[in-house]
Amino acid sequence: MSTLQDAVVTVNGREYRLPGQPVVVICLDGSAPAYIEEAVAAGRAPHLAKLLRTGTNRIAQCVIPSFTNPNNLSIVTGRPPKVHGIAGNYFYDRASGEEVMMNDARFLRAPTIFQAFHDIGAKVAVVTAKDKLRTLLGNGLDFASGRAIAFSAEKADQATRAGNGLGDVLAYVGKPLPDVYSAELSEFVFAAGVKLLDTFGPDLMYLSTTDYVQHKAAPGSPKANDFYAMFDRYVGALDAAGCVLAITADHGMNDKHRSDGAPDVLYLQDRFDEWTGNARARVILPITDPYVAHHGALGSFATVYLPDGVGAADAASLLERLRATDGVELALTSDEACERFELPPDRIGDLVVIGARGKVFGTSAARHDLSGLTEPLRSHGGLSEEDVPLIVNRKTDWPAGRALRNFDIFDVALNHTLQTADA
Repeated sequence: MSTLQDAVVTVNGREYRLPGQPVVVICLDGSAPAYIEEAVAAGRAPHLAKLLRTGTNRIAQCVIPSFTNPNNLSIVTGRPPKVHGIAGNYFYDRASGEEVMMNDARFLRAPTIFQAFHDIGAKVAVVTAKDKLRTLLGNGLDFASGRAIAFSAEKADQATRAGNGLGDVLAYVGKPLPDVYSAELSEFVFAAGVKLLDTFGPDLMYLSTTDYVQHKAAPGSPKANDFYAMFDRYVGALDAAGCVLAITADHGMNDKHRSDGAPDVLYLQDRFDEWTGNARARVILPITDPYVAHHGALGSFATVYLPDGVGAADAASLLERLRATDGVELALTSDEACERFELPPDRIGDLVVIGARGKVFGTSAARHDLSGLTEPLRSHGGLSEEDVPLIVNRKTDWPAGRALRNFDIFDVALNHTLQTADA
């Protein structure tokens, strides 16, 4: 541990106290509150049951769009996307005229909490399941300092001391390289966290998992309960080590399929091709990332770039047609969406569309490979996936009437914990 316990760190306009004991924050990807509730009810998660009983158990709201990158970056900056700039996993860059992944640090507009703590001498560790987040979350860390470690489970075999703060990660964690489409990818993250807490002794540690299981299995199902039973073992180990342990999620998850098991998809590019002419409008699906086998790039949030020269009256007419379309819960102008959801205007299209609970959006039917969907589709992106758990193994004094977002979790863990939970 550092000797900086009396310091206060200001990051993006928020103040955080340095902890007197390690703080571990877990982002449990895709974990709607029901997953933990069902596993506890089934007797599969005794350590989580203890936390719910003796610590803090709240429901928080995530960032919309309820996707991985914008929420992870909100959590680690303590601010919404309008501040840090990451509005999706994928976006259309008007300046370059290209559709690009938003996983490069050049897109990040705010420092992370880790960077700020590291800069004043604290030790920080970041472990992600997928490598798409690792460069964003590890931005600004000096790995030569001996006080920073950041690596992904996906590319643990490629980690080096110079580039990640730690080499030979597979031997260090004591597990083989996991498949990217597996529950073992998340387990590797948890195992690494336990090892780092024991041997590296970070002041601040962040563990971010994959939602592979949640895309495949509903709360309370055998596959889901098996995953949460595994997670529970690591919760027990981390709690027993004496850290402040705080758990949230980047988004929830819901069934997005018809009664026959087929995905319930509204193909928006096809619809706009009918309304505005072939390929004149551009539909962007911010869920898009390199790992589409479990969701087919189908989510409940889309943004539409209208053709050049479309006037205000025509844009308003298209918006009304969207609002009248079956499966659309909400359709907004860019200005309306950016104000309501605190999004960066230059990374959002002219229109924003949010699907109903059971509906997902595609571009054109011909452009989606759904061969990887071996189970009925479960996905996210909309308002129906906004509720997430926020659990701490300590009592906290966050005001009951104050809004609670998943990106408040470092504030809760560092500034509002009261006591060690009793058994």
